[in-house]
Amino acid sequence: MTNYGASSNFNHGFPTPGPQSPTGQDVMNHVYFVSNQEWKQIREEEQFDYIVIGSGFCGLAFVERVLKNNPFAKILLLERGGFFLPEHFQDLPGPYKKTLGGLSETFPWSLSLESTKGEYVSWQHGMVPFFGGRSTLWSGWCPRPTKDELVNWPEKVVEVLEAYYKEAEALMNVVPADQITSTSDEKPIFRHLQLGIQQLLQNNLDAVPELTRAIPAPLAVKTAKENDVDFSKFSTPSRLLQLIEKQELLHAKGQGAKLKVATNCIVSRIIEQGNTATALDTSRGVLALNKAKLILAMGTLPPTTLLHNSFPALKNIGTRFTAHFISAIVARVPKKDYSFYKDLCRLEIGAFYVAGVEPKLDHEGQFHVQFTALADADPEINAEVALRNMPDVVATASEEQLMSSKDHVVFVCAVLGELDYKNSKNSFLKNRGTDPTTNVTLNLNLNKNDNKVWDAMDKATFNMLEDICSPKGANQVEYWDAEQNKWKKTRPKKKKYRVSGLVHEASTLWMGTDSESVVGLDYRPKGVENVYVTGASLWPTGASWNPTLAMVALTQHLADNLSKD
Repeated sequence: MTNYGASSNFNHGFPTPGPQSPTGQDVMNHVYFVSNQEWKQIREEEQFDYIVIGSGFCGLAFVERVLKNNPFAKILLLERGGFFLPEHFQDLPGPYKKTLGGLSETFPWSLSLESTKGEYVSWQHGMVPFFGGRSTLWSGWCPRPTKDELVNWPEKVVEVLEAYYKEAEALMNVVPADQITSTSDEKPIFRHLQLGIQQLLQNNLDAVPELTRAIPAPLAVKTAKENDVDFSKFSTPSRLLQLIEKQELLHAKGQGAKLKVATNCIVSRIIEQGNTATALDTSRGVLALNKAKLILAMGTLPPTTLLHNSFPALKNIGTRFTAHFISAIVARVPKKDYSFYKDLCRLEIGAFYVAGVEPKLDHEGQFHVQFTALADADPEINAEVALRNMPDVVATASEEQLMSSKDHVVFVCAVLGELDYKNSKNSFLKNRGTDPTTNVTLNLNLNKNDNKVWDAMDKATFNMLEDICSPKGANQVEYWDAEQNKWKKTRPKKKKYRVSGLVHEASTLWMGTDSESVVGLDYRPKGVENVYVTGASLWPTGASWNPTLAMVALTQHLADNLSKD
């Protein structure tokens, strides 16, 4: 074996033992990422075609697409955090579930006092500041928004999305839940339950007027061949490492350029002259841009903060903010009520995406239900398998719920509604703080339209469970009472199932052709020459659909615009 950590003068313990306490980050820096010595050379000597900030979905989408178009493109990718997880946490052994939340999430903003006093919503979920970002801790739902759901989006952007959906789905291997097949007859996860509930939704959707469409959940997964498991979530770390390795080999053959990735590199400010970005002020020193195009692929709120501190003359940064509020509803129906009851295996899972609108607001009041059905006859035995295969990382059935429901189908619903993008009291604005990575204040305020949408989506979800998912009607549906830890026939109260934290933040740098929008259809903040924005900050409206597929699609379009001849 070769000692990859050895130098030519200090090899295999001769003449001295050498380093004895390398960290995991040291190992990754030596093999894949930029070392301190190489970083010094990059700052002093090297030039790039593109400098990309962020290693999540948009960072991968941009880098992969550019290198596909031109393997000789010189790219430097900057990630603010270090190496944490090599895969999505569900692809790892069960104990890794404890990495969800807690210190794996940061909040680089101040929440306003008024926001904390909200009756139902009082905070916004944070960032995942590690290599791979949110992609290591997400649920994988990737529906295609329809034209009707892209309310007030520029027509040209809608056309781009429709042209790139397939490309984005291919990158993340998005598969409908009814096409996820098991590699073993002993673990038929998505099968009779998936198809049975799917049929009920398709045949009876009209029973709930607020609902507009129902499809098997489109999930970003990896293939069984790649991971030797039935179902595994897509994440970016391994894909980026593969690209680094691929470009290294191409470079050695004279067929491409190296892809360079620097971790633990926080960008606090874009240094500019005459609205042209000239350098980056980072935690590892000033980095000159030279002729590089700067790609902000760092989520929704961090690029907003960066532009606040770098281009203060830009109009309307952070004056628009939207996100999704959530209801978490858990119900159950006896297995014997279903015609496919006798076909069910010991463990089956189904995943479904159902969209709807508040009728009075039409498509400006959107919501959707992403829900999972579980039929588990042996919860004690199946716990590890169920955890790995659960489509939603947050909306999952608890051990207590499953243990008491061996003869039932358990429905776990995460219901997401659109925060009113027209509400001027929602904002993400610069404050007087001195740290340029956190000197912003997030203001949250629910208005009458939000309350209408939330009431409509809750009503539709309960009616869907009782009138569609329960073949014998509402009397057979029981709901989990979290306060009393037991199943009850009555619907729970709002305070018990409405979640206080928002998700899928958007619209702080919305794109458009009008004078009020922050970013143009070319992805550049208006008036800025060489900076490009990706991600959900561009959304003119947030709607309710999960944003990742659209984020990746538009990023691929940007990459093509910049790198194709």
